[in-house]
Amino acid sequence: MTVDDTGSGADGDGRVDPEPGPESADSGEDPLALRLEGLILGAERRYTPFQAARSAGVSMELASRFWRAMGFADIGQAKALTEADVLALRRLAGLVEAGLLSEAMAVQVARSTGQTTARLAEWQIDSFLEGLTEPPEPGMTRTEVTYPIVELLLPELQEFLVYVWRRQLAASAGRVVQAGDDEEMVDRRLAVGFADLVGFTRLTRRMEEEELGELVEAFETTAADLVAARGGRLIKTLGDEVLYAADDAGTAAEIALRLIETMANDETMPELRVGIAFGTVTTRMGDVFGTTVNLASRLTSIAPKDAVLVDSAFAEELTRTRDAPASETVAAEEAAAAEKEGEQPPAYRFALQPMWQRPVRGLGVVEPWLLTRRGGGES
Repeated sequence: MTVDDTGSGADGDGRVDPEPGPESADSGEDPLALRLEGLILGAERRYTPFQAARSAGVSMELASRFWRAMGFADIGQAKALTEADVLALRRLAGLVEAGLLSEAMAVQVARSTGQTTARLAEWQIDSFLEGLTEPPEPGMTRTEVTYPIVELLLPELQEFLVYVWRRQLAASAGRVVQAGDDEEMVDRRLAVGFADLVGFTRLTRRMEEEELGELVEAFETTAADLVAARGGRLIKTLGDEVLYAADDAGTAAEIALRLIETMANDETMPELRVGIAFGTVTTRMGDVFGTTVNLASRLTSIAPKDAVLVDSAFAEELTRTRDAPASETVAAEEAAAAEKEGEQPPAYRFALQPMWQRPVRGLGVVEPWLLTRRGGGES
């Protein structure tokens, strides 16, 4: 188990000697892996878990809780920790001692950070670094190429990671400040949408693994770009499904229809279906939970191909914000009244068509509405 470090073990210009020391020679571990670890952490292994906890001034029990929350395996009493592992423990424990965080919240901070960065690190190694370290010349091994590439990329990737994190933190803090009250910060009214690729299970049987991976990546990338561009937030991706949220129904509706339209124009993509619900949502560690989320998922499972189904609360919200008429009859009456007065009729973006009520497991009887663009075209 290792944690990022900027402590001792580096030479005068901040670089670690790439040659493995005598300790690594006896450890039985891969020499390149040890060299890369030293390069990335910027420090040498100095502590066992017990020594690190004692140096940080925390109990071994609390140190183990923090490390496991960050996603690191138990390592017994191997000497594998650095000064940064000690510093990380001190910082987390210090926040608890100062009363800024409860112990449970500090563990959540460790867990959310660990889970997020673990996924990022896996992606960078599997997809990004692997492609860059293809031997450029015949006879060269990947081992000979990897170390200098990592040495060049490391400071740039670190700076970019901090930049993106600060940007995301600023955006999230802004949403919290705009919340109406303390309860709204945790239990908020949001529009939640699921977008699901139709027939994905059948595709997994027909397509080669590489082709399937490319399809999933293209779907996730397209969805993430559309959600971000239209002002929504991508909550998570599940291979053939994405979950997103938006503060208002109009934004969620626009994202859903753009997803359908974009995928329909791509012959390599299967059909898509989307379900959206509006209501109170509990947010935890960047994820969303509650009946509203479950309802959106159920609506997705019963939605027709290349179509968007929404719940009655979402339909009411679109009507309230004048993004959609209560009915086509109402829209026609309003248009006639406006024409009589020499005024422009209301410019609705979306249309809603009530569907048959149906029982949904665990949620009772629901009334889905089919969401389309007003007039059938793009806005």
